[in-house]
Amino acid sequence: MKSASLSQLGNWADLPFFTDTWPKIDAALKAEKRQIFPPENQIFAALEHVAPEDVRVIILGQDPYPTPDHAHGYAFSASEDTRPLPKSLANIFKELRTDVGSAPGSADLRFWADQGVLLLNTALTVPAGEPKGHAHLGWQELTQQVLARLADRPRAYILWGESAQKVAAAVDADRNLKIQSGHPSPLSASRGFFGSRPFSQVNDWLHAQGLATINWTDT
Repeated sequence: MKSASLSQLGNWADLPFFTDTWPKIDAALKAEKRQIFPPENQIFAALEHVAPEDVRVIILGQDPYPTPDHAHGYAFSASEDTRPLPKSLANIFKELRTDVGSAPGSADLRFWADQGVLLLNTALTVPAGEPKGHAHLGWQELTQQVLARLADRPRAYILWGESAQKVAAAVDADRNLKIQSGHPSPLSASRGFFGSRPFSQVNDWLHAQGLATINWTDT
């Protein structure tokens, strides 16, 4: 596996992670015998898409989809032509329909990123067929540094699952909107994810802050 390019990271590039931790992760990825997702040129896609100063909402997940042609560098999002939808995303769309009345027409959630939603996983790579297979490479150092960078002003945080909630434990729930629930995967969606209405909560909070709301459905 080639090294992921860091040239498009903009203001994220000065995070200590890229000097202190990334070289070790990069070496581990190059030594990996299994197929890795997402492709190396998409590993940092979410950070490349949304500069720190433009982030209004953070959706934090676990790790990329471990299925070929699904993961493209954005948490929970998948390539536009992905059919059927990944199971977690299908549950997200089900909650969207309950919460705001409709859901996007495809698996590609990059239009959320266009609006300042950072779709970040706590681990940015995964081996084929092995969820959490790269959870111990050191990716959480990046997640924690990203969250620290974003502590400069109030933002909305959607934390789905134990991995996200653990790494974001220091996020101030009094200063920020901090929504925590079960992960949308079929194994846990019924334990607090369904019925949590995170999308309308975020928009209510943004509106109260005098900020533009998020178009979650692309309609």
